Amino acid sequence: MRLSKYFLPTLKETPAEARIVSHRLMLRAGMVRQASTGIYSWLPLGLRVLQKIEAIVRDEQVNSGAQEILMPTIQSADLWKESGRYEDYGKEMLRITDRHGREMLYGPTNEEQITDIVRHAIKSYKDLPKNLFQIQWKFRDEIRPRFGVMRGREFLMKDNYSFDLDEAAGRHSYNKMFVAYLRTFARMGLRAIPMAAESGPIGGDLSHEFIVLAATGESEVFYHKDFDRFDAMAGDADYNSDLQPVVDHWTSLYAATDEQHDARKCPVPEADLVTGRGIEVGHVFFFGAKYSKPMGAVVQDADGNTVPLQMGSYGIGVSRLVGAIIEASHDQAGIIWPESVAPYLVGLINLRTDDEGCLKASEGLYAAFLKAGVEVLYDDRAERPGAKFSNMDLIGLPWQVTIGPKGLEKGVAEIKSRASGERTELKLSEVVKHFAHL
Repeated sequence: MRLSKYFLPTLKETPAEARIVSHRLMLRAGMVRQASTGIYSWLPLGLRVLQKIEAIVRDEQVNSGAQEILMPTIQSADLWKESGRYEDYGKEMLRITDRHGREMLYGPTNEEQITDIVRHAIKSYKDLPKNLFQIQWKFRDEIRPRFGVMRGREFLMKDNYSFDLDEAAGRHSYNKMFVAYLRTFARMGLRAIPMAAESGPIGGDLSHEFIVLAATGESEVFYHKDFDRFDAMAGDADYNSDLQPVVDHWTSLYAATDEQHDARKCPVPEADLVTGRGIEVGHVFFFGAKYSKPMGAVVQDADGNTVPLQMGSYGIGVSRLVGAIIEASHDQAGIIWPESVAPYLVGLINLRTDDEGCLKASEGLYAAFLKAGVEVLYDDRAERPGAKFSNMDLIGLPWQVTIGPKGLEKGVAEIKSRASGERTELKLSEVVKHFAHL
């Protein structure tokens, strides 16, 4: 993509309403614009990142055996009354009445809707287990929406729901998601630690939230220093095997948010306890028959007995992850995208658009990048070199390739790693080949 044609409304100054790093940088980098309080339009650069994150989330869900569906955003209030949650959820739920006087709601979550689907479709233990997921926009009427996409009213979320015959099978489904989440966040370049959590309005007695470590995180966290040695991507995930040892491994060390941490009862010696900041990006719940029993989602087991389905639900804040990644990966100059979620892999900079040699070399490289399938954003604008470098640092593409007169005299391009700042030179003939293998 040529930057001269791209819709990228960057800002030099930080808007007054932006109070945290990710909000400031997303506005300055031209990724989003506020439509109304807590609701954002996603512009081309931001949407590319959102789609990269969504693809990783989807891939790991499918790898775990979950199947994708799509449910409506507007739900019938009758389902929520049937489960007993309609009056309990609070003012965060946006309630609607249609022209016929029917009570509706903009779904903040989908336990009732999916239970209604499954109770009409599954009647026998032979049809189990099932795990169904969706990636969908949701709405919660936050009393004080702030911090950009980190705590907005409208947000993109992956939510999925498991259905099993008995508790043992239900816990296996829970463990699958536990492992899938570890891998999902690791693929995005994030360090995420699972921490035991309260179930809140979702219900159940087994729940973990996944906390991404970030110096500017929203809450204080406490964890054992040996978490630094854990590798979520060590080996392949065999979802047909017993995953309890993996879950036990990741929950064997102490980890707690400030709400759960009690310094007097903490079992970790002070020398081994790390205090940091964290951001919640995922939450998993196992709640048994909390919804299936009152809503009549039952099946016949092998002995002909009618039993309620055992359920779990699992959420990942897809749009929230955009902010979380920025909070965890930035510097004073701007964003530093991990390659897996970067909007483009390479930023190609022509320092002298008025120089025939620079123009020819830059255009040639740009065409070669496109032919090789390398995602490239080409700064072909007639701007000052300093402005071009600052812009590339701000939007945070992993690699910068610069073409200038001095380098052309030697037949080289300058390569800069955004993460390390390291600069090297590479022969023009080798540039595209180098990035095509990343």
